[in-house]
Amino acid sequence: MFNPLKVIPSGIFTKQDKAGVRLSSAALRIPTGAYILNAGLGKFQVDKEGAEGLRDMATDGIPAVEQIDAENFATGLAAAETALGAALLCPLIPNRLAGLGLAAFGSGLLTMYFGGDQYTEDDGIRPSDDGKAIAKDSWLVGAGLALAALPRK
Repeated sequence: MFNPLKVIPSGIFTKQDKAGVRLSSAALRIPTGAYILNAGLGKFQVDKEGAEGLRDMATDGIPAVEQIDAENFATGLAAAETALGAALLCPLIPNRLAGLGLAAFGSGLLTMYFGGDQYTEDDGIRPSDDGKAIAKDSWLVGAGLALAALPRK
């Protein structure tokens, strides 16, 4: 016999639904969080020449960054990456908030990719040899949007 109550969404997750959300969340958060946390912590030890290199790369996407002191920029970037990585790894931070942070961070990295002519082929989309390392940051945007779209726990 047809039971209409099984067709009408109740807004309540079953145990299986909750397990799927937790697994999806962990699959997106743990690898990206660990990678970003490690990258952020490594930037705290960058020397003056490395700090200038980081700032110069960022200038491709946001020209105003050139006015910031290189060492202050590297320290700020290291702190931001460390905070984002820790937020992704912390289960107390909601998926939506962590996802939006990851998508914003990835979008910021993609401004460098699209802002520097040396990173793309003549068509402006496909990565050149120099741009392959930066083009991968598009996955961060996708993972962030996927996290933000997950249902609440």
